[in-house]
Amino acid sequence: MKYRSILAAAFAAMALASWGWQPAGDRIKTPWAETIDVENVWGEYPRPIMERSDWKNLNGLWQYAIVPAGENNPKKWDGEILVPFAVESSLSGVGKTVGADQALWYERSFTVPSSWKGKDVMLNFGAVDWQCDVWVNDVKVGAHKGGFTPFSINVTQALAAKGDNVLKVRVWDPTDRGYQPRGKQVERPEGIWYTPVTGIWQTVWLEPVAKSHITGLRIQSDIDANTLTVGGEASHTGGVLLVEAKVFDNGREVGSGKSINGESVVIAMPDGAKLWSPDSPNLYDLEVTLYDNGKAVDKVKSYAAMRKFSTKRDADGIVRLQLNNKDLFQFGPLDQGWWPDGLYTAPSYEAMVYDVDKTKDWGFNMIRKHIKVEPATWYTYCDRKGIIVWQDMPSGDNGPEWQNRRYFDGIEKQRSPESEATYRREWKEIMDCLYNYPCISTWIPFNEAWGQFKTPEITAWTKAYDPSRLVNPASGGNFYTCGDILDLHNYPGPEMYLYDGQRANVLGEYGGIGMVVDGHIWTPDRNWGYIQFKSPGEVTDKYVEYANELARLAKAGFTGAVYTQTTDVEMEVNGLMTYDRKVIKVDEDRVARANRAVCESLNK
Repeated sequence: MKYRSILAAAFAAMALASWGWQPAGDRIKTPWAETIDVENVWGEYPRPIMERSDWKNLNGLWQYAIVPAGENNPKKWDGEILVPFAVESSLSGVGKTVGADQALWYERSFTVPSSWKGKDVMLNFGAVDWQCDVWVNDVKVGAHKGGFTPFSINVTQALAAKGDNVLKVRVWDPTDRGYQPRGKQVERPEGIWYTPVTGIWQTVWLEPVAKSHITGLRIQSDIDANTLTVGGEASHTGGVLLVEAKVFDNGREVGSGKSINGESVVIAMPDGAKLWSPDSPNLYDLEVTLYDNGKAVDKVKSYAAMRKFSTKRDADGIVRLQLNNKDLFQFGPLDQGWWPDGLYTAPSYEAMVYDVDKTKDWGFNMIRKHIKVEPATWYTYCDRKGIIVWQDMPSGDNGPEWQNRRYFDGIEKQRSPESEATYRREWKEIMDCLYNYPCISTWIPFNEAWGQFKTPEITAWTKAYDPSRLVNPASGGNFYTCGDILDLHNYPGPEMYLYDGQRANVLGEYGGIGMVVDGHIWTPDRNWGYIQFKSPGEVTDKYVEYANELARLAKAGFTGAVYTQTTDVEMEVNGLMTYDRKVIKVDEDRVARANRAVCESLNK
């Protein structure tokens, strides 16, 4: 059996090499790295929250060049890169650092299907880190700043009348030499700081649309009024636009509505509408059609859930997190979403959802997505699996003095005007692109005190922009009497050293139980956890001890918690599984029982 698997791996490597691509470097890799299909890498439709039937995937092998930042055009190409993997990653086939003094260029050709004749053609990017410029046939078609959000460009006027088109992309990313949101990327990784991510790291694709077409949706549910509201944003050609939305339950239409003049469609849901929860992640299918002067010109598929996130004071006077007007202890791992072979990008869809599946298997009902934004397909999968998500804003710039065990009484450091404008623009873009996913319960503008500024103002704006969700002002950061949540961090064990009687109290980070698994580590030395053990039994014992203490503290006032962390990441060895996802470091059954007891602690 072992001989067969070695042979299969060898044949897979030979097949990949025949395409002129193979993973770079010799660091650990996930099992999915061995099954990369260069002709169909990340072939899933990339935006299921607003899906059209016709599209063309541009992932695959592109030409690349790393040149001085001021150079206008590469004089030659350095080789091939596998999109959508960042250039520093193994799976890109390159594995090179770019840095602030250089720029990364891409090029590939594409053809437009003849069936798209008469349509506008949109070029869509899932995410590019950080600043990019785009040309089609040497015509500048667009630009974008922001490493975590999708953007679309209408390239119709730049397309050739027939034959091939040439797409070029230039990317510049200053990593930790800039003020932009960047998460844990640094030029020199060590400790809790990781490898830089530069360039395209999510799917690139084309889709045909009508001149008048849907550009976005805004979906809201109200379980108290039993309504679903669908706003349709559209490009406008001067005609009379009408939006029609239909709601389906297992193929049966259960509601519909229409609107004009940019008004939202408000749909009365049937009596006894199915609510979404971790135990019953019920989703309704949506079909949204755009009419221009009475003619249907665009149709997209989507989905929605009837659910409500809120807080309420219980009989003991403790403010509790609620889902659908019922107390629920929200408990999950700190999920950083890093991969040893793809960095920000999972090797495949199957790899990406494996982490979510394991989270559910372990008895958690929530994930804190830590200072990173995932592809749209990740949030859709959480919607389907019934996983609540606390969404961080990726951190950047410098922070003020950090007073994490009392309310802040110092002078909050301000950002430069350019830095503040960048933060506000990117945070709004993140909220916009994630707004429709039912799984997201909580926005977190700041992690600890990193880049924290104008906290009451940013918190108030976030809450006003999306009143349907809770706002956790600064997870473990400098504390103010604003927002919905007071969030403590404490390592290694649970502790309640501060309490707010007016807001929900959560333990936003704790744990960090470490264990080195030989053969599954990023570096041979410099590995660390907050505490370290040598066997799965010891790790599990300590984990269960902490979970039992957390259940006790839930009665005293905590109403949510986050355990650090899902996987090891680079030099951090405090994951429930190794960085390569090949070894689970705990007794899964014992952990799942302990976690379910915590999640159900408010119901006993």
